[in-house]
Amino acid sequence: MLNLTLRQLRYFDALARHSHFGRAAESCSISQPALSMQIKELEEALGGLLLERSARQVALTRFGEELAQRVRDILRSVDELGDFARASQDRFSGRLRIGMIPTIAPYLLPTITKNLTRMHPELDIRVRETMTPRLIQELVEGRLDTAIVALPVSEPSLTEVALFEEKFLLVRPSADEGTPAPSREMMREMRLLLLEEGHCFRDQALSFCNMQSAPPREMLDANSLSTLVQMVSAGIGVTLIPEMAVSVETRSASVSLARFRDPQPSRTIGMVWRKTSPLARQLLQISEVVCLSAGKVRARPSVRSKPT
Repeated sequence: MLNLTLRQLRYFDALARHSHFGRAAESCSISQPALSMQIKELEEALGGLLLERSARQVALTRFGEELAQRVRDILRSVDELGDFARASQDRFSGRLRIGMIPTIAPYLLPTITKNLTRMHPELDIRVRETMTPRLIQELVEGRLDTAIVALPVSEPSLTEVALFEEKFLLVRPSADEGTPAPSREMMREMRLLLLEEGHCFRDQALSFCNMQSAPPREMLDANSLSTLVQMVSAGIGVTLIPEMAVSVETRSASVSLARFRDPQPSRTIGMVWRKTSPLARQLLQISEVVCLSAGKVRARPSVRSKPT
């Protein structure tokens, strides 16, 4: 009978994700020698090499790659056992891992955290901010409990809950104050400043302008809405930002704002979680807190569970 421990499996999972002993050890809050020893014991117990070691990084063997997926499934099931126990309690407590995209986190996170802490003081809230593809991957793998993103995400294993609609505004130099907002066709002729590749907000802005990609002459991408607004303030071009970001990003920038004519560009903000999550009822309650924190009434009270 194999003598394996959950600790060994978690250490191996970390190493498979980071491909580096130092970073994996840091993520597990242990020393590198301790991690190496546990992985060696795991290899001995399984009777096969899991890693190809080099001076700079490690690579999984074929056996290691096959094991890594099985280990992720095991760890996800173990975590869901804990969630099942928590879901049976009257109060919502313990760890809650929430993911948010960068065009939401800076503007909603403080209020969401404050409201959740007030309503559920026994919650240990942990936040992960990154782009949608990464959040979805970590959610599917069981490393997040839920994520607040722009819908749809179209992942068959996830439940999508639409929360509210949010309009986009045009940010222009202050000299353009009071002039009508340009049409979609006119936007294609302007220097449109965008977030870098990978941000869903970039794709939404391009879609509104009926553009598949940014023109080659407009290679002025940024990593944050703050940078985009400051670039507009410097007279470099124009950009779009969501309503929730306006008060934060324009308070120290010399820019003007304009709303587009209907139909205005917008996005649907929602929450997603695994369809197998035992915390589904609690997460649905948290979705109401998110709407409250945004000062919004749920636009479409719908829950979409895509078939597997």
